[in-house]
Amino acid sequence: MDRLKFLPLALLLLSVAFEVTVCAKVLNADSPCNVVLIFCDDLGYGDLGCYGSTVNRTPNIDRLAAEGQRYTDFYSSSPVCTPSRASLMTGCYPRRVGLHEDATGHWVLIPRSRRGLSPEETTLPEMMKAAGYATACIGKWHLGDQVQHLPVAHGFDKYFGIPYSNDMQQAGRGDPPLPLVEQVTVIEAPADQSQLTQQYTREAVEFIEDHQREPFFLYLPHTFPHLPLHASERFLGKSRNGRYGDSVEEIDWSTGEILECLKRLGLKDNTMVIFTSDNGSNGRNGGSNAPLAGSKGSTMEGGMRVPMVVRLPGIIPAGTVCSELATTMDLLPTLASFAKGKLPTHEIDGRDISSLLRGESGVRSPHEVFYYYRRRQLQAIRWGNWKWHLPLASTFPRWNDATFKSKGRAGKLIDLETDLKERFDVSSSHPQVMAKMRAFAKDATQDLGNEADVGSGQRKSLTLDQSVPMILP
Repeated sequence: MDRLKFLPLALLLLSVAFEVTVCAKVLNADSPCNVVLIFCDDLGYGDLGCYGSTVNRTPNIDRLAAEGQRYTDFYSSSPVCTPSRASLMTGCYPRRVGLHEDATGHWVLIPRSRRGLSPEETTLPEMMKAAGYATACIGKWHLGDQVQHLPVAHGFDKYFGIPYSNDMQQAGRGDPPLPLVEQVTVIEAPADQSQLTQQYTREAVEFIEDHQREPFFLYLPHTFPHLPLHASERFLGKSRNGRYGDSVEEIDWSTGEILECLKRLGLKDNTMVIFTSDNGSNGRNGGSNAPLAGSKGSTMEGGMRVPMVVRLPGIIPAGTVCSELATTMDLLPTLASFAKGKLPTHEIDGRDISSLLRGESGVRSPHEVFYYYRRRQLQAIRWGNWKWHLPLASTFPRWNDATFKSKGRAGKLIDLETDLKERFDVSSSHPQVMAKMRAFAKDATQDLGNEADVGSGQRKSLTLDQSVPMILP
C-alpha cells in the first residue's frame, strides 16, 4: 500500500527528469535551433508595451521580451521598405547590393519593377537552406515582383503573401489590383487586406506543424501597420488607438498564436523567436517613435532605430536589456553562427552578435561605425554615442534628374546619450570627434558610394530588360 501511495510522486519525478533530458538534447551542439523571424512594416520604436506604449496592448510581444532580450539601440539600414529588406536578406547596406532605390528613381520598388536581388548574392534563406533548414516567407516581400525576384528564387521553399506594399494599387500608375501570391502564382486580386494577418498566421502555424521534425526558418514579414490600415472583424474597433492600434494588437495576437504553437509542439526551448520592424513609424494615425525624434523616411533616430526582442530559452538570458548598437544586417551572420551555416564569400556589413545575445559579460557592439543612408545619399554617421548629421546641399537627391534640387541643411554633431531628440549641435566643442567623422564619411564614400559617386565595394542588383504585372492567371 505504501509503495502505491508514492507511485504518483515517482512518476512525476520521472516525467520531470525526462523533460530535463529532452531539453538538454534540444539545446545540445548537434541540434541547431529553429528560427522564427517576425518583421513588421512601419512599426515604431514606441508602439509596444515593452518599449513604453500605454495605448497599444501587446502582452504576447511583451512576454517575449520578458522571456528574452530587448534591444534599445537596434537599427534598420534604411528608413523605408525595400532597402531595409534587402539588408535583412543579404547582411549588407542597401547601396552595396544595388537596392537603395528603384531603377525608376523611386525610393522603393514599385509594381512591375525590373529591379530585384542579384542571384549572385547569398541570402539569409539560402544560407539557412544550405544548412539543412526548411524555409518559408509568409507576408510582404517587397524585393521584386517578377518571377526572377520572388522569394522562391532566393532560397525560400514556400512563399505566401503580397509582393509589395499594400498601398501599391494605383490605377493611374498602371498598378494591377493588389495580388495575393502563393509561390509564383496570384491566387487572389485584390487581396482582402482585412484578412491578411489572419491568413499569414494560419500559414505560419501550418508551416511549423509540417516541419516540426526538422530545422526550420520561418520569415513572417507582416503587412501592417503600414498604411492603409486594416484589421479583421475580431480586432476592428477594439483597441484604444484607432485603426492603428487594431492592426498592432492583431499582430500581437498573431505572435501569441505562433508562441502557443511552438509550446504545444514542444519546440519552445529550441526555437529562436525574433521580433522587429523594417523602419520607424510614419508618426501618423496613432504610430509612435517615442522617445525618439523623426519618423519613417528620415535619418533621424525615429526613422531607423526600431524595436527588437529575441528569445531562445536557456541560451539568451531572460529579462535582459542590451544597449549595444546592433542592426538588421547582423541577423544573417548571427543566424549562421547558431545554424552552423556558411557565410557568403563576398563582403557583408553585418556582424555576428551571438555574444550579445548570450549576454556575455563585457561584450561590446561589433560595429565601430554605423552609416545612415537615405536612398543614394549618406546623411548621418554614428560612432559610439556620437551622431553626425552631414551638411547637405539638397536632402532629396534624384539619381535620374540632375537638375532637381530640394532644401538643404546645415550639419550638426549630436550626443545621443544626452540628446535623443537630436536638437543640440556640439560640433564646435569636439573637433577631434568631427575629424573622425569626416574620415568615416570618406571611407563610406570610397566603399559604398554617395550620391553620384560609385563606391569600390558596390555590387549590382539584377535589373531585367522588361517586366509584367502580377495578375490572376
